[in-house]
Amino acid sequence: MKLHLAAVVMAGLLMNGVSMAQAAEKTAQQQKMTQCNQHASTQNLKGDARKSFMSECLIKESNISSMTPQQVKMKSCNTAAGDKKLSGDARKSFMSSCLKKA
Repeated sequence: MKLHLAAVVMAGLLMNGVSMAQAAEKTAQQQKMTQCNQHASTQNLKGDARKSFMSECLIKESNISSMTPQQVKMKSCNTAAGDKKLSGDARKSFMSSCLKKA
C-alpha cells in the first residue's frame, strides 16, 4: 500500500514539473505580447489607444518590440496626431503635450 501511494505521489510530482517547465517556455508571440504590454504600460495607455497600440505592436512585421520606450511613445503620438489629421501648429502642440504625458 505504501509503495502504491509513493508511486502515485511521484507520478504527480513528475507531471507537475513537466507542466511547469512548459509554462516557463514562452513562444515568440508570447514574448512579443509581454514586450508590447510593457511598452503600453510605460505609456499609461488605456482603452482604444491601448488596443490600437497593442494591435500595431503585435503585427508580425512590426519592430516596436525592439524600440526604446521613448521611440514607442513618439510613434504612438505621431499615429494619434495622424488619426486626428492635425498639421502645423496644432500638430506641434499636440505632439508636445502627448510626449510630456507620463
